[in-house]
Amino acid sequence: MAPGPESDSAIEALLAEPFGNWHVETIDLTLQLRVTKSGEAQVHRKRTAPPVQADGDQPAAQQQAATTTQHQQTGTTHGQQPAGTTERQQQAASTTQRQQQAGATERQQQESASQQPAVAVPGGHDRAKAYLLDPGDPIFAEIGGSAAKRRQVDAFLRALAATLPGELTGPLRVIDLGCGNAYLTFAAYRYLSQRGLQVELVGVDVREDQRRRNTELAERLGWADRVRFVAGTIADAVVEPAPDLVLALHACDTATDEALARAVRWGARWVLAAPCCHHDVAAQLRAGGTPAPYGLLTRQGILRERFADVLTDALRAALLRLHGYRAEVVEFVDSAHTPRNLLIRARRTGAAPTRDQQAEYRQLVDQWRVAPRLETLLSQDPVDR
Repeated sequence: MAPGPESDSAIEALLAEPFGNWHVETIDLTLQLRVTKSGEAQVHRKRTAPPVQADGDQPAAQQQAATTTQHQQTGTTHGQQPAGTTERQQQAASTTQRQQQAGATERQQQESASQQPAVAVPGGHDRAKAYLLDPGDPIFAEIGGSAAKRRQVDAFLRALAATLPGELTGPLRVIDLGCGNAYLTFAAYRYLSQRGLQVELVGVDVREDQRRRNTELAERLGWADRVRFVAGTIADAVVEPAPDLVLALHACDTATDEALARAVRWGARWVLAAPCCHHDVAAQLRAGGTPAPYGLLTRQGILRERFADVLTDALRAALLRLHGYRAEVVEFVDSAHTPRNLLIRARRTGAAPTRDQQAEYRQLVDQWRVAPRLETLLSQDPVDR
């Protein structure tokens, strides 16, 4: 492919694949990358010598490529370049042949892999990563999404798989609050329906144009009767009946609090929310001062912001526990893919909070003189739809 949007898109799609080893050849450079088990990237670069003419007017680099390819793929042969072909044309032809052969080999590998599930080979070094929703799934041709976004979605689905019981059957009502372009919405429906569940899924976003766009996508995918979209705020959108599962991926600042509050009021059985920015508590810390002896934690702006992130999510998890949920905060994707990589995961137990849990929460809030938005929302009259 020539440099441009098409090649950029192709490279982005390749980077989403779970390869641990890469071998890239350009006109003047050979680059090899190997990712170790510990995640370390080992890179080796080697300059490629300029091609020289060999017997039969065939560049030496092309002869070498032909020999290598014949070892890799039995029965493949190369024709010689016509006499008088310029060096640049010969070089381009050699590159094109290598790309075509590599593409054919890759297609054969993909066809073979599609017939067998991805498994880890005991004691081996090459382990195929079993995606819950393959980055090459046809739905991505419709919904789009960058490689980084697809990794986030797959990681979120893994957290979802670890949350739902394996023996879960029957209909499942799901809501995705603050769904945006609905990457997670469609991916979650795809994954859950592949588990054999009867899924009814609603995506909520404040923008009417997003609702129309996502509804059209659902129609093109043939899912309009099971996946629908509502325009409205997280706090006020009308959703009936109440969901069993609430999702929220990167709802900004207090929008995450609104998502958690609605989940609690609905009595949702499971909640998964990946928070985004945390401006509310950070602003309260700036205005209210820092209790002794913790001044060093908030004196530097960057440390105050990061501490506000930790404090906010700790208080959110504590409030969920006080309202009958077992809650935990986990890392759901590597920070290389997004710095907002924490996930609040909760399961409703209905257990009443203990006095120690209530006291622990109140002491922390009083000492830091903050008023968590989630506490305010949960203390309001539970008028919900």
